[in-house]
Amino acid sequence: MPADPPAKAEAQVDFTPEFKRNVRQLAKKYRRIKSDLQPVIDSLGKGVTPGDPISRTGEEYALFKARIRNSDSGKGKSGGYRLIYWVKSELSVILITIYSKTEQGDVSAQYLRQVIAEHGLGEAP
Repeated sequence: MPADPPAKAEAQVDFTPEFKRNVRQLAKKYRRIKSDLQPVIDSLGKGVTPGDPISRTGEEYALFKARIRNSDSGKGKSGGYRLIYWVKSELSVILITIYSKTEQGDVSAQYLRQVIAEHGLGEAP
């Protein structure tokens, strides 16, 4: 009988201070933000990369933008949150920022690179 393949290690999901600050601000208006985010964080830990790649940030960063439903607004994903995250390696995912699409437009590539640089995240894994 063949042996089971070894279990894949879960990715470590970390948060920038910018991300934490944004969640705190959004939680004042949207009480269920943490429960809306948790399934996405869980899937990132399992190696699933929801959302679309952000191409305008250069090849050095594998950044993605995921659309997340805001259960407090009732507008679905189109009026929900945008989560920007970086797949630093197979075992490391960093949540860069989050914002409500109804309150803010797209963030610039320059801003995303700035957040990564400010927090010393640009080093190789």
